[in-house]
Amino acid sequence: MKKRAMFLGSEIRIKDVYNDSIQQELSTLADLYPIVVNKDNVEEHAASLRTIEVAFSSWGMPTFNREEIQKYFPNLKALFYAAGSVQNFARPFLHQDITIVSAWAANAVPVAEYTAAQIVLANKGFFQSALRCKTHRRDASRYAKSFPGNFNARVGILGAGMIGRKVIELLKPYQLEIDVFDPFLSDAAAQKLNVHKKELKEIFTHCHTISNHLANLPATVGILNKEHFELMLPYATFINTARGLQVVEEDLIRALRTVPTRTAVLDVTYPEPAQPESELLTLDNVILTPHIAGSNPSEVTRMAEYVLDEFRRYLQQEELHYQVSLKMLETMA
Repeated sequence: MKKRAMFLGSEIRIKDVYNDSIQQELSTLADLYPIVVNKDNVEEHAASLRTIEVAFSSWGMPTFNREEIQKYFPNLKALFYAAGSVQNFARPFLHQDITIVSAWAANAVPVAEYTAAQIVLANKGFFQSALRCKTHRRDASRYAKSFPGNFNARVGILGAGMIGRKVIELLKPYQLEIDVFDPFLSDAAAQKLNVHKKELKEIFTHCHTISNHLANLPATVGILNKEHFELMLPYATFINTARGLQVVEEDLIRALRTVPTRTAVLDVTYPEPAQPESELLTLDNVILTPHIAGSNPSEVTRMAEYVLDEFRRYLQQEELHYQVSLKMLETMA
């Protein structure tokens, strides 16, 4: 007999992520409830949901406390999340011994691809020299030669989680020296990755390009500040695809204003988007992108495919590849 399952969250998001082909495949594996369930309609469908064993979700996943989970989903055994971070909703489910699976590994791929591309371009002085071509055409080529290029350049990776490790993997074809700040990275793991473990200040002092992939945790709010940004090399680039809250933006702005040859490539800010009065919008050495590093419309299906594969393993009682535990939530994004 097929397990009873439901989609949980935003109907629009569910349709965006779980395309027709994925939904059709899921319907062959599970008895799917015909309505997408959310906080607005859960009471209306409560009686039908009591026998649901499996839930599929994505961005827009509603939060439920333990009492609500017990009331509405008393038979729920597993929740498959076709997106990245589960920090906002997972704990009450885990405390109810409900298996949580996240497609964070799938969402890491486009972020890492975006980041690796930015690192390679930054080392070549792409961002500032491209602008200079329009304003100081004659001296743009000479100016670009102040940047290190990608032969033995030193790159700093902040956070060696799924995304950070994928960035390191994508940079393997380049002859780069890679330093990593991650208190949870063991010496053996660093050796296997062929990277050097460093402290934050060391990375900001010596690296030509620094990319932030720290986990979104209370301990990392404001972790990157004046004492780091003022150490940046004159032609260094700081890249942020993690969280804007991890950066004290006034300190970053001051460092960029003080040494205009420094560059910041920011896919995230806080607040987001940047406020109209923010100097991030006016400084020529700041490149802003609108949170595009993550999965774009054509890429979100990858996450649903990861979930589909995990669900097949779940049905076969095989080991799950991307199960999340309470312990993991202490350090993951």
